[in-house]
Amino acid sequence: MDEATFAVYHALLNHPDSTPDQIAALVNLSATEVAELMEKLRHLELLVPTWTNPDGEHAVHPRVGLTGLAERRRAELGRLMSELKDAEASAEVIAEQYNELLTSRSSGDVEVLKGRANASRRIEELGLKARETFWGLLPAHVDEAVQPLERSPDLPLLERGLRMRTVYLQSMTTSKQAMDYAAMIHRLGGEVRATPTIPMRLLIFDQEIAVMPMDPANPTAGAVIHRSPAVVSVALALFDAYWSRASDLFDPDERDNDAPLTPHEAEVLRLLAGGAKDEQVARLLGISLRTARRITANLSERLDAASRFELGVAAAKRGWV
Repeated sequence: MDEATFAVYHALLNHPDSTPDQIAALVNLSATEVAELMEKLRHLELLVPTWTNPDGEHAVHPRVGLTGLAERRRAELGRLMSELKDAEASAEVIAEQYNELLTSRSSGDVEVLKGRANASRRIEELGLKARETFWGLLPAHVDEAVQPLERSPDLPLLERGLRMRTVYLQSMTTSKQAMDYAAMIHRLGGEVRATPTIPMRLLIFDQEIAVMPMDPANPTAGAVIHRSPAVVSVALALFDAYWSRASDLFDPDERDNDAPLTPHEAEVLRLLAGGAKDEQVARLLGISLRTARRITANLSERLDAASRFELGVAAAKRGWV
């Protein structure tokens, strides 16, 4: 009930014998507006016929009228919540059907995704499932290639201990924002290089899945996902060719050893301090044995530790365990 409707209802309660014109004067509204609001009150069952006078009306007592109104509203909200749950369930079904439609051109080891948004969502899914490595050639303009740090898709990969190699265009070195981003990736263990030209966008997960643009000249067209060993081998060869010719943006020995631990690094240290073996670490964190050993090796390198005992001592001195 809005303010004007409540004002008319309140006036009818306090002045039950008043005419609509008198009510209009009391609430400072026109007679037409009051007539419309009284019709609304009838619809809300707050203005009902008088038993003793078939031609008369009276406002329902607030305890009765407003309680009934609240009950009806509660029932309506319950119905809407039920409809919302049904809609959410339908949305899941439709989304799954749409995803099947998007990949309807898939055949064997090839998956075709139309449109940038669909391709981006699928690439995010692949990133969540990646286990070991992520290689990337990113020819996009600096403003498109570099994400805000808090929304970076690279951070979750690094935090899970994936080994990351990324080749950007040399033009990124002219942007402070881009270099800050690259420095952050470097500090977290990623390898970053730059080259004057890159033929097309290429992403490779675990050296098993290659993602290429549907049309290299049109970034919005979509993407093609290849799992064929032959195609992935060609993609790896292309990446290696550009990686080997690209220039390191940072000295590998300049990684900030005082940088905060990633969640995976912190958990690995905690488990190692408790006496867990590499196999146990891998199983408890849901990562591969190779990834668990690589994280341990990176931590040992950062802390200049030659053994697990020295690693534990050095980590304790820094307050990491």
